[in-house]
Formats: sequence, structure tokens, C-alpha cells
Amino acid sequence: MNPYRLGLSRGAIELRQVLHTRKDIYAYLSTPLLFLGVSYWQSRDGDNAMTQLSLAGGIGSTIFMFGLLTVPQFLFGDREDGTLLRLRGVPGAMTAYVTGKVFFVLVNITVSIALLLLGGRVLLGARLPDTPQHWIALVWVVALGIVAVVPIGAAIGSLLPAAREALGIYMLPMMAVMVISGTFSPLRDLPEWVQNLASFFPLRWITQGIRSALLPDSAQALEVSGAWQHTTVASALALWAVAGLALAPRLLQRMARRESGSRLSEREQRRVAKAAY
Repeated sequence: MNPYRLGLSRGAIELRQVLHTRKDIYAYLSTPLLFLGVSYWQSRDGDNAMTQLSLAGGIGSTIFMFGLLTVPQFLFGDREDGTLLRLRGVPGAMTAYVTGKVFFVLVNITVSIALLLLGGRVLLGARLPDTPQHWIALVWVVALGIVAVVPIGAAIGSLLPAAREALGIYMLPMMAVMVISGTFSPLRDLPEWVQNLASFFPLRWITQGIRSALLPDSAQALEVSGAWQHTTVASALALWAVAGLALAPRLLQRMARRESGSRLSEREQRRVAKAAY
């Protein structure tokens, strides 16, 4: 069968499993609730502009966290329970695996963004996109942002050592990227070298594209270039998407080839011994 079709089927199965697990539902709902709380805190003085900036930052951060933090966690679990080992010899299995993760994250992010927009409107009085062009901009930025970060997250996850501590260490630079990317405050307020560094990462372009959908055109003055730069946003995210989709299946296949029953058994024994200790 077509690996992309298999991936979509796999993603649908994982979604059904989440809907039947109360703990997972609470975990996924916590992200939009967290960013709604941040937006409320930043807009407590009644500044509507800060509400819009915070909401845009929350949507961009949701995409970023799902793609570059949640996907490596999925990968760690699938490596630990032998899922990737079973896929090792199946042609096209890694392409189907990445496709399934992209679909799974796409649905979860869509639900999270819907909750953020609805909660922002009802609880904070935030402004929603008010023209078809703004809605279209929101959709394509979100979709392209997901395709840009999810494969990269899978590629990074394949390079992490099979140790739970590695995820904690990996989170530190990811949080640093969120800070320097102007997620919740104008990027132009940061030093020029930080602006240049942030431009290398997809989060800067995701949040800028989302701001173009949620904020009025007059807010372009807050951007470093003084414009929304839709062409640049699309180009930067497309480059990340192409790189991720090219690298992730190869790196996952290489990681799977290094897996073996003996390694899986050793990790299980260490886990049991650590739990007993």
C-alpha cells in the first residue's frame, strides 16, 4: 500500500486511542489552557494589543511545542516499547510513520488552536481574523508551520540517546528558542544579533505569519522589517519542511537499523532495576 495512506490510517488510530484515554485528553488540553493563562496575565491591564500578541504567540508556541517537543517524546516511547524495531524491515514504514505523526499533530494542533481562538474571544475579548484573507493566512501559516516542525522533531528525536534524561536536556535549548523568537513580545525590542539568530528558526516565521492574521495591518510597524513578509514566511517554512521531510525518514530508518531485540531487552532490564531501586 501507499506509505502515505498507511500513515494517515496510523494517525487516525492514534487519535482514537487518545479519545479513549482521559489522561491523554487532559494532557493535550493543558497546552491551550496554559497559553490562555499567559494571555490573560499579559492583558490584565486591558491592553488589547498585548492580548492579540499573546494569543498569536500562544498559537505559534503550540505548533512549536507539539512538533519539536511532543514528537520526540512520541519517538522515545515508540523506541522503548519496540515499535520502531518492528518497523525496521518494512519498506516505506518510516515514511508512513512520519506521515502518521504529521496527521496526528495536525489534528491536535487544530483542536488546540480552535480552543485558543474561542477562549481568547470569549474570555479575553480577543479579535479574531475579520476577513477571508486573514483566515486564509492563518490556515496556510499553521499548516505549513506544522509540516515544517514535525519532521524536524522526528529527525531530532532519532538522534537523541535512548535515555529519558536526554528529553529534559533537549527541552532547555527549545525553551531558549521560544524566548529569542519574539513569541510573546516584539522581536524588534531584542538586540540585532538575537534577531538574526531567531530568523534561522521556524518559530520566528510561524509567529510572524500568525500575527499577520490576528493583528490589524497597522501592527506591521511592530515587525523588524515593518511588513508581514508573507513571501519570506512561506519560503522559510517551506525550506524547513523540505529539509525535514527529506531527513526524517532516513534518520529514523538508520535509528531503527541500530535497534535490536537485545538492546530492547537491556533497556527493559535497566528500567525494571531502576524502578525496583
